[in-house]
Amino acid sequence: MEYMDMYKKWLEFDEDTRKELEGLDEKEIMERFYKELEFGTGGLRGIIGAGTNRMNVYTVRKATQGLANYIKKQGIENPSVAIAYDSRLYSDRFAKEAALILNANGIKTYMYKELRPTPMLSFAVRNLKSTAGIVITASHNPKQYNGYKVYWSDGGQVTEEHAEGILKEITSIDYSDIKTMEFDKAVDLGLFNYIDDEVEKDYVELVKGLTVNWDVVERVKDTLKVIYTPLHGTGNKPVRRVLEEIGYKNVYVVKEQENPDPNFSTVKYPNPEEHEVFTRAIEMAKELEADLIIGTDPDCDRVGVVVKNKEGEYVVLTGNQTGALLTHYILENLKATGKMPENGVVIKTIVTTEMARKIAESFDVEIMDVLTGFKYIGEKIKEFEEKKDRKFIFGFEESYGYLAGDFVRDKDGVIASMLICEMAGFYKLKGMSLYEGLMSLYEKYGYFVEDLKSVTLEGIEGSQRIKEIMEMLRMEPPRDIAGIKVKEVKDYLKGIGDLPKSNVVQIILEDESIITARPSGTEPKIKFYFAVKGKDNAEAKDKVKRIKDEFLKHVKL
Repeated sequence: MEYMDMYKKWLEFDEDTRKELEGLDEKEIMERFYKELEFGTGGLRGIIGAGTNRMNVYTVRKATQGLANYIKKQGIENPSVAIAYDSRLYSDRFAKEAALILNANGIKTYMYKELRPTPMLSFAVRNLKSTAGIVITASHNPKQYNGYKVYWSDGGQVTEEHAEGILKEITSIDYSDIKTMEFDKAVDLGLFNYIDDEVEKDYVELVKGLTVNWDVVERVKDTLKVIYTPLHGTGNKPVRRVLEEIGYKNVYVVKEQENPDPNFSTVKYPNPEEHEVFTRAIEMAKELEADLIIGTDPDCDRVGVVVKNKEGEYVVLTGNQTGALLTHYILENLKATGKMPENGVVIKTIVTTEMARKIAESFDVEIMDVLTGFKYIGEKIKEFEEKKDRKFIFGFEESYGYLAGDFVRDKDGVIASMLICEMAGFYKLKGMSLYEGLMSLYEKYGYFVEDLKSVTLEGIEGSQRIKEIMEMLRMEPPRDIAGIKVKEVKDYLKGIGDLPKSNVVQIILEDESIITARPSGTEPKIKFYFAVKGKDNAEAKDKVKRIKDEFLKHVKL
């Protein structure tokens, strides 16, 4: 159906939709209707609004009907789906709508009573032995966005196989095929259920059990000063509960950012990668002379860390820096306490710092690379569990996602917040800040510096430009960059090792610097990752800047 025909059809859906769509110019109509919002392993994500290429009640209903059809075709006895949602606009409504679609299809649902972090949805799927899970979130995207992520029975995001099967079902149905049910009826029939508080209690106990060195906690719990901001999201209650139950006495919350707010009114983007989101937290830290600032994104799967450098300035650590610190802290203390597992493994993504490899190797621990996306780390944990040949220790990605333990199969901001506080305490006992701890790791393992350029290219033209860039890098890659020869070009679409095929191109330079180009699967973006190593911090920073600047000129951005 042409986009204008679909537009006319949507005008008849309901009064609010009609009012929103009337009066749009043709370009806007085309943007909203030229395609369906794409469903992949990351689920759906898009701008909130009316249209097939937007997040709204109708796209959520259609996706859920497709999921229901897919689940029913698996022949699973008594299927069920766990559901969670974040603080974004319409998240609670989308979650309830999804539940009632599933209920109308004879599938039981278990929904959290109020907003909860994405990792707690992963845990609930496993704890309740559900067939699948849904979380309504757009993670750290701007306030205009919302999203719909699907998890499978292992608690991990759906793999390509499941995503393709669900997508096939979604594309085969019309809006008139969607079944739904009245809430009261769904409750009376026992189809709609709220998740019991015991599930959260079980989760909290398991999180606390991941403490690496209780002696450290006991010695610093009365003195360590922590500023925490949930950035108007889901982390507030679970993060504070875990830290309080462990015994930390001085955790201070940024009041202006404590409560859920779909407008994220104190920040431009609710992203802990951005220094600006910590403005209020830094003011508090200065007043209270805090040791550490931590901030979680709206669905609390990512964590940002702010520490004071030698000049007394507060700096936001990168995801690579925090991940390297955690990798070293966990391995060092597992070894010191005699808890290091045999056949233990650290997992990172292909765009995550190579410093982690050096650290793991120094402890004789295996390190694995997976594709970008935490679902691939979750897949490896499942594989280890089934084969019983390895033990997962820790996994992380450069985009501020970390995980220890195997009871959650996605990055977890609650677990990470707890471990970061413990780690800060460990260095405090040595008379060091986390920043000084990082500098000591650089001295030991080398000065690894990474950078990222994320380019947003929206609409039809943007999509085409992204395709052109990737094609050019495959067919006509540069011969040298910043005076350093290109040694190898890896095209992950052809398959590299045992990794799944993926639309990623990686350029390896003769000095082992790495440039990676990867279009986002959920946003209209292409990302370029740069990773270098230098003899000192200044040289590494200069090198990464030169490589980045010249490469971006090469791709005309």
